[in-house]
Amino acid sequence: MNIRPKVIASIAGIFAVLGAAQVLVERQVIMPSFAGLERADAAIAMRRIQYAFDQTLGRIGLSARDWGNWADVWRSVQDHNPALIKADMSDAALREIGVNLALVVDRQGKVLFARALDLRPGNTLDLELAKHPGLAADFPWRANLGSGQPATGLLPTERGILMLAAGPVLDGDGHGPSRGLVILGRLLTDGGIADIARQAQARLSLLPAPASRGRDRLTQTASLTHVDRDLADVYGRPILTLRVDVPRDITARGRTAVIYASVCMVAAAVIVLILLLIELDGVILHPLARVTRHAVAVGQDQDLTTRLALKRQDEIGVLAREFDRMVERVAESRRRLVDQSFAAGIAELAKGVLHNIGNAMTPIAVRLTGLADRLDSAPADDAAQAAAELKDGAADAQRNADLREFLHLACREVATHVRAAQEDVAIMTRQTSVIQNALAEQMRSARNEQVIEPVQLTELVAQSLEVVPDACRQRLRVQSDDSLRRAGVVRVARTILRLILQNVIINAAEAVRDAGKEHGVLRVSAEIVHEGDHQRLHLHCRDDGVGIPAENLGRVFEKGFSTKSAETNHGIGLHWCANAIGALGGRIWAASDGPGHGASIHLVVPLASREALPLAGAA
Repeated sequence: MNIRPKVIASIAGIFAVLGAAQVLVERQVIMPSFAGLERADAAIAMRRIQYAFDQTLGRIGLSARDWGNWADVWRSVQDHNPALIKADMSDAALREIGVNLALVVDRQGKVLFARALDLRPGNTLDLELAKHPGLAADFPWRANLGSGQPATGLLPTERGILMLAAGPVLDGDGHGPSRGLVILGRLLTDGGIADIARQAQARLSLLPAPASRGRDRLTQTASLTHVDRDLADVYGRPILTLRVDVPRDITARGRTAVIYASVCMVAAAVIVLILLLIELDGVILHPLARVTRHAVAVGQDQDLTTRLALKRQDEIGVLAREFDRMVERVAESRRRLVDQSFAAGIAELAKGVLHNIGNAMTPIAVRLTGLADRLDSAPADDAAQAAAELKDGAADAQRNADLREFLHLACREVATHVRAAQEDVAIMTRQTSVIQNALAEQMRSARNEQVIEPVQLTELVAQSLEVVPDACRQRLRVQSDDSLRRAGVVRVARTILRLILQNVIINAAEAVRDAGKEHGVLRVSAEIVHEGDHQRLHLHCRDDGVGIPAENLGRVFEKGFSTKSAETNHGIGLHWCANAIGALGGRIWAASDGPGHGASIHLVVPLASREALPLAGAA
């Protein structure tokens, strides 16, 4: 299939995907955002309703506190003489403040005055609460009788829900101690609900109370948003549910606006698609077809002598000229590569493998030497001689006891040597595994492309330290900057980067040793660098070692270059690192302020995307 129908299909597909994305955004983002605005509006409406409800209770509570602060009420409660109260709390006074119930209760909970009143003229109101001689023993406000604390709440009655408020009985000047409570109540009627709704400017309705009180519940239908809030009575039991209804006008208007915008966008997309296809065909597709035919011909005929020679000054012309130069370089490179690739590849791979295995073998040799010294110093022969003497029977009891004590101490020392030997064996086993893994990784590197793996940079540094000789780890402390953790998971050629870091750590430890220090620090930091649509990982490794002279900065990565003794170093490590970094598409360089000021190694490697291949396990 030619590129022209592919481009047309791709552009049409892009527009189709964009259209589908627009529809998806409208349905999943824009329209839900309108619904979110409506939910927020409904929550605000519920808060206004709750505020108006609390204000209504507060006004009843204010009336209760005002009446409780009358001197006549104080004296009546003190003298247990309700005559003055009856004169003050007349039906007219109760209707004026809009309450259906008035109670005056002393500190013991005895009702001195009770009055139930229907606010509609000519009607009576029969409430059981007004008939009791005192408050119920479990009434929650009994504690307020002595403390004088005001209270508000709801109470179910046989006539409906009663909005209650209580105020302390004081001496008329706001002084105590409280002699009891004045309790006022107003029945929650349809008119009261409508008044609360008008105050809050919202649509309000009452629902039966649920079995248990829960959080606010928000539901949406095609035309309304509902918010339900459960209210409890003075006993803490659910008594009613307030429901606020908010019309979904925002969604209706938003849907209309989205439809208009979608129609305009589709029309514009069709026009742009037609013009874009016409322009692409004349400017790109036709010239590119000529370049493609030439490339196919070169690939099929293997004739590297022909040239395209396209006379254009735009990008297609630049591409054609670069293609011609590339063919020239390929022809020359192919000739050199046939002669050099095999020998050079085997030599570089062998040097890298031997260098890394040598680094891993060093701690094994050190541990073997230490193990031999500990085994030589173990008192095995002395213990055997003492055991033989005990077996033959010591002539002296004191001698017998001394021999047993010596055997006890010798066994303890031998056990200590055995444990130390076990630790040495464990470390040598781990280092042996490291060598095996290094060989296996090098074998895979020789056969396959580098495997891209997701890895945490902090783990990568820790893995690099595992294959570093013990002497280097003891001399050098590696500090991982917090930027390594912030970089998160990166996708790189983990095995190659690990070996590169190993070489950097070893060189840093040797630089610290050459500076005459017993201990040094290598600080490792990371940065994700964005270059266009690509991302690169920049690792910065800075030590406090001997430093690098300015004249050597450009040579430290050259093959065979080294400032160390030729007997212990062949200048392969950093050269191999440079080759490995270059193979990954990155770069490496060194920086230093001079001798005695430490040195820095900078590594920059490209980061693979999630779709990059081959992945770990796919090689």
